[in-house]
Amino acid sequence: MPASLEFITEQTPLGAHLIGSGATFRVWAPRALAVHACGDFNNFQHEDDSLLTVDERGYWRGFIPGVRNGHRYKFWVEGLGSKGWKRDPFARELASPYPSDCVIRQSDFPWHPTLFKTPAFSDWIIYQLHVGVFDTPNWETRRKGGTFLDVALKLPYLSALGVTALQLLPIQEFQSTFSLGYNGTDYFSPETNFAIEDAHLAGYLSSINQLLTDQGQPIYHENDLRGEMNQLKALVDLSHLYGIAVMLDVVYNHAGGGFGDESIYFFDRQPGQDDSPPQYRNSLYFTEIGHAGGQVFDFGKAPVREFLVENAKFLLDEYRIDGLRYDQVSVIDHDGRPHGWPFCQELTDTLHLHRPGALHHAEYWGVNPSVVKPTAEGGAGFDTTLTDGLRIAIRRVISQASTGSNGPLPMTALGDSLWPTGFQFSYQFVQGPENHDLVLRDGDNSREQRIARLSDPANPRSLTGRRRSRVATGLSLVAPGIPMLFMGQEFLEDKQWSDNLEWKPELRLFWAGLDAGDPAMLDHLRFCQDLIQLRRQLPGLRSDGLRVSHSHDGNRVLVMHRWIPGAGQDVVVVASLANIPYYNYRIGLPEPGQWREVFNSDAYENGFPNPQTVGNGGQVWAEKSPAHGFLNSAVITMPANGFLVLIPES
Repeated sequence: MPASLEFITEQTPLGAHLIGSGATFRVWAPRALAVHACGDFNNFQHEDDSLLTVDERGYWRGFIPGVRNGHRYKFWVEGLGSKGWKRDPFARELASPYPSDCVIRQSDFPWHPTLFKTPAFSDWIIYQLHVGVFDTPNWETRRKGGTFLDVALKLPYLSALGVTALQLLPIQEFQSTFSLGYNGTDYFSPETNFAIEDAHLAGYLSSINQLLTDQGQPIYHENDLRGEMNQLKALVDLSHLYGIAVMLDVVYNHAGGGFGDESIYFFDRQPGQDDSPPQYRNSLYFTEIGHAGGQVFDFGKAPVREFLVENAKFLLDEYRIDGLRYDQVSVIDHDGRPHGWPFCQELTDTLHLHRPGALHHAEYWGVNPSVVKPTAEGGAGFDTTLTDGLRIAIRRVISQASTGSNGPLPMTALGDSLWPTGFQFSYQFVQGPENHDLVLRDGDNSREQRIARLSDPANPRSLTGRRRSRVATGLSLVAPGIPMLFMGQEFLEDKQWSDNLEWKPELRLFWAGLDAGDPAMLDHLRFCQDLIQLRRQLPGLRSDGLRVSHSHDGNRVLVMHRWIPGAGQDVVVVASLANIPYYNYRIGLPEPGQWREVFNSDAYENGFPNPQTVGNGGQVWAEKSPAHGFLNSAVITMPANGFLVLIPES
């Protein structure tokens, strides 16, 4: 007889879940002829007692006794087109090496108590990284890429940098050893290659536990860190102890770029998978529209939408993360019409109720302010979106400056880009001059250069190159919007990056230079640390007040005024890409009297502070002399290829 329906209710979750003396299994396969739950608990035999029972909506379910934590399992699916094994679309973990069996996992990770709260959106400073290449200490010895625990061991460094959130490129299971992560098919399972194997775990335990000891917390036991699920949880747990939020990148526009026979592709095994072209409408989860080598999800089907919404809820709950970054929402909207936009609204409405305060960040091209409007106003309901106006403007002005000419630069256009059109609040847009797409070495194709090389293509470590790099990164840290750094940007990394270490191992981040005390890298790192700290200290840099008070293309100068509307907290930023210092340069200021020069980028040379800093000695005096739309002004000194931050003396 079929598997029991004991413990089965309308609320029984999809996937495999331990309960009582066994586990419930529930999966959507509406046109399958039979679905069996098989595993270690029944020797992977698809017999009568492993057969699940289908309900009127096409969900197969049943309870099987004797299932325990760590048991492997799969579904045996018989359909009109074929029969064979399928991995559980809701599997929490997969056995290594992939592709392999699903693994039953119990949620028993020893989370540490913490007072950490997800930051207010305006306080986010995002650090984007790829787990597999961020830090790779085992590459030379055993060709092992980076792991969740390798990222965790960098948390003291990231905390000292001052970023408030980590954005991990997709960590869901993908088919190959190396990948950007945007070609996954197993949405609930972390990538097995991002885990330290049991045999090597003991070598990590003392270092990981030292992080806990430094925070006055109880240590982990080795068994607490076994498997990719627990190691990802440890990364989140430790990040929160170090005051850093974690955001995961999810791909809800398409799946694949390679589907195996045991994947969710043609899950209920209908005819047409091997046709040319395949009969995509029989593929269950997907449409006939392709994207990035895979297939766009069929947002018109309620169970497909449920699958994706439940995945987001699972990641927020199971891993206690603080937000999600959604890849190419524009593909959901355009290729998923007419159902894509309503799906986004359903997704964001559900998640805002489910976890208030979590940040939901959409990538949408071209930039569309409606993606961050409330659903009640017809918007998609996301909290933030990636924008490219400031990025393009910064890169254009830095690139033109690097030609060596002393001619005009598009500083006015740079000022115009500071606030993208159509956004009400500055926290609604994320900006930065580098990201994973932009500076990727993609096969034999070279995309755009990193800021350090763009600043001086012949010698990124030259004096002018270093100075321009500080201006480029610095402007993004003091501009409106949530700033985002890409891994290595903070220490003047000048190489593009690759997700494939086998193909381009020389593109790994140059941690060795930082560890060896490279002066240029250390100066740039200190510059980023101090400017990030200043952003966190000055509310005016995190608020909505913005006015470009002066821009001069010929002089290559830009001045912006930042403040809290209705509350003051004035901040004035002065940026110059002139190749010579300016003395006695008059700028308008919103208040008369003493102003403090609280930041000078020229101080970050020759070891901080630079004994030859060109600046104002820490203060300037504003007199009642109108300039640039203000009633007051001051005569200041500007360093070459540098910028200043001024605040009124309190």
